Amino acid sequence: MKRLLPLGLLFVSAAAWGQHTPLVTARIEPDSILIGDRFDYVIDVEKDLVQVVEFPVFQPDGKEHLVLVEDVPVDTLARDGRRLTLRKRYRLAAFEEGRYDLGRAEVLYADKNIVDTLHSDEHLFLEVATFQIDSTSHSIFDLKPQRTLPFRLGEIGGYIAWGALALLALAAALFGLHCWLRRRGTSLGTLFKPAPALPPHVEAIRALETLHHQKLWQNNRHKQYYSGLTDILRTYIARRWEVGAMEMTTDEIVEALRPLDLPDKARMDLTAILRDGDLVKFAKATPEAEANEAAYLKAYYFVEETKPAAEQPEESTENR
Repeated sequence: MKRLLPLGLLFVSAAAWGQHTPLVTARIEPDSILIGDRFDYVIDVEKDLVQVVEFPVFQPDGKEHLVLVEDVPVDTLARDGRRLTLRKRYRLAAFEEGRYDLGRAEVLYADKNIVDTLHSDEHLFLEVATFQIDSTSHSIFDLKPQRTLPFRLGEIGGYIAWGALALLALAAALFGLHCWLRRRGTSLGTLFKPAPALPPHVEAIRALETLHHQKLWQNNRHKQYYSGLTDILRTYIARRWEVGAMEMTTDEIVEALRPLDLPDKARMDLTAILRDGDLVKFAKATPEAEANEAAYLKAYYFVEETKPAAEQPEESTENR
């Protein structure tokens, strides 16, 4: 195998005089293949324990039709006293027909002050054959156009039967459900009605509790905390009194709620929360921890103090 380059040498510190030169043998497995198939180029080296050899790196110089598929690591086949047998395997593929002379295998050898290139005795040859087409016994025709077969009902008959059975089973289930609901004084349509909307104050209280559990200001996310707090109050005001609070400024909201009969403390708390929120969102203010907790409590009590009064059932005053 010609034109094989060394990667580097590993030298040993001790070596003995009078040692035999390593013996290099090589072979190809198999030595004849079809084009595109793989084969192994195998190099065996029998050497002394302290002798150093370096196997080459495969280079395809002048043989671009040969491709290295796998470079198998060096393997120790046998050890007899001080004698070692090493094997290096290169897995290659050939993509051009012909007979190739791969030359003799080369191994770099180092021992004390000796650096030499050792060769195997025999040249290695590879036969690459291709498929032979007998044009005399086989004629070459053009591709036939695609055929369109006629549609047959039997091809989908099974699907139709199973689909009909599924529809009948669904209809029977719906009819049974309808009868059961009628006995309970309701109808099938009530199952698909959307759930009624929560009262504004219930929705606001739940949103405030969710915001409180997120611990935003505790993680230095003051802007997100006050944005959530003011948005909850704006949504509550919009639903509670039908005021367009989501599009209003703080002053516009305060002015819109002025005609309403609200507790003075509730007005003051709302104004304080909205103004603190503006400072945090637009002026990048950072309130203290006590102020952040107080803002949450003010929002909570504002909703509690302004929610609709529970309707009490009228007591009968009929005199008997």
